[in-house]
Amino acid sequence: MRLVIKYGGTSISSAKDIQNVAKHISSLSKKNEIVLVCSATGGTTDVLIEISDSIKKENKSKAERLALKITNHHKQLAMQAIKKSDIRKKLTAKLDEDFAELSALIDGMVLLGEVTARSMDYLISFGERFSVKLVSAALHDAGKNSIPLTGKEVGIVTDSNFGESKPLMDTTRLRVLKTADELFSKGTIPVVGGFAGADQHGHVTTFGRGGSDYSATTIGSCLKADEIWLMSDVDGLMTADPKIVKNAKLLKEVSYSEAIEMALFGAKQIHPRTFEPLVSKKIPMRIRNSFSVKNEGTLVSASPSASVKNTVKCVSNVKNNGLIDIRGGSMVGSPGTAAKIFATLARAGVNVMMISQNPSESSITIVVKNTDLDKAVRALEMELLGKIIKKLEVTTDVAIIALIGSGMRGTVGVASKVFGSIQKDKINVSMITQGSSELNLAFVVKNSDASAAVRALHNEFKLDKIN
Repeated sequence: MRLVIKYGGTSISSAKDIQNVAKHISSLSKKNEIVLVCSATGGTTDVLIEISDSIKKENKSKAERLALKITNHHKQLAMQAIKKSDIRKKLTAKLDEDFAELSALIDGMVLLGEVTARSMDYLISFGERFSVKLVSAALHDAGKNSIPLTGKEVGIVTDSNFGESKPLMDTTRLRVLKTADELFSKGTIPVVGGFAGADQHGHVTTFGRGGSDYSATTIGSCLKADEIWLMSDVDGLMTADPKIVKNAKLLKEVSYSEAIEMALFGAKQIHPRTFEPLVSKKIPMRIRNSFSVKNEGTLVSASPSASVKNTVKCVSNVKNNGLIDIRGGSMVGSPGTAAKIFATLARAGVNVMMISQNPSESSITIVVKNTDLDKAVRALEMELLGKIIKKLEVTTDVAIIALIGSGMRGTVGVASKVFGSIQKDKINVSMITQGSSELNLAFVVKNSDASAAVRALHNEFKLDKIN
């Protein structure tokens, strides 16, 4: 099989983890062609972001201290993870070159006294540059030919939207396929840094947090891989957050569309755009646990078998949001009202997570993250209050509860079961939406009621007996 296997930061955060990954890939590579995609080691990207914050505050000494922390951490991993001294020596020399480049970049950013989107992408891409060298050296140590590559070196070409770039798929496909085929013909395992590529001018770009998943599916799509595996510290997609529901079950199989909904509604282990490159090629993907490799995890496919088409598969929750109720008599029957509201929020850089409008058109209710709430209210008040909006009512600290499952489509009585079960716990619902696809039904409750609502629905739909 041709496999693309992605390891998250928690899967390669200690020397032992790196050795285990090398051992697992070494054994798999005997019968399969493998491209490995790696995130930065656990916590590294957060420290790099902290460095950029220190530069913004003109605190050079703190930025240098943090860079030294990253340097020492990776040197220590290299010493502990690599047994053979010649391989360790080569790895240390390569890492030293990267550390020197990181130091020079920080000096340059401090001199300029600013952090641009472009310099930020260059800075935070270093985490993956370090990790792929460590993992590739560990494969060498285990007796396998391997080469570390950045997203740019493997051939991922993106637009120039720094921080949220997208691959230019036609160019990327040709370059990635050529690079991989050459390496496969020599029996070499490429270890590719996730999360980043480069635009047509060669400047480093990133896909946003969690973007290593997106790198893996982009590469998988280019190679027409048989399967893509996302390895992290979770067994797969669950029927609910196991921290909230003790008897939450692993989902054996879900469709692309269900997994996309789960990603949007808080399944942290998937970047929401991960599925874009897969859907047209219908490449199956597995979400697996790198610490429990015997577990098959969750299979995400274009058409799951009929045996797993449950009415509801998962109860997700996204806490810490704000609800804004926008009212105004002049909104009724006035074309373009919603467009003006959403254009105002877009200009303010606010992402709207959920929308509900009553048929009389006299009010629109939206949900945004708590962190965007002040920005959203300020923009609406300054631009539209007293014109098309008469009143804004704000509710803070609310949670979105979402039921997800393609089996809800056309099933009578789902909504009555949902609201009947949470009524028993005297939970008040502030807002309800259901998409026309009927893949999800979402509603809003207070943060303090979220866990009780999730447990009630998990019990109501007997999700502990799924599969």
